[in-house]
Amino acid sequence: MATDGPPPPPGDSDTSTPAQPTSAQFTAVQESAEFAELRRTYRSFAFPLTLAFISWYLLYVLLSNYAGGFMGTKLFGNINVAFVFGLGQFATTFLIAWFYARFASRKLDPKGAAIKSRMEADL
Repeated sequence: MATDGPPPPPGDSDTSTPAQPTSAQFTAVQESAEFAELRRTYRSFAFPLTLAFISWYLLYVLLSNYAGGFMGTKLFGNINVAFVFGLGQFATTFLIAWFYARFASRKLDPKGAAIKSRMEADL
């Protein structure tokens, strides 16, 4: 799959469109150590957190299906364990999104911007 942009229409002298990198340039960046480090940094964050969240979600589902007595235990008033776990799912989702946004802005975005600026400088 080529990533080269289509050629400009004949007679189009608009120079406001920036030059596009070629497939070879994209491949060279993808094979670079810097890009590998960016990918490793992302994966070292995303994979464990995804695995932890899926495990937490499956625990909730399994307990809901097979431990009805436990999940129906009233904590106070009409609030039971299942309700607290369900709210915990929402809280965990928002916490992970916030944590990822902080991680990306501190670790991923600067590396990605550096790769992008070097690639654009080579055009």
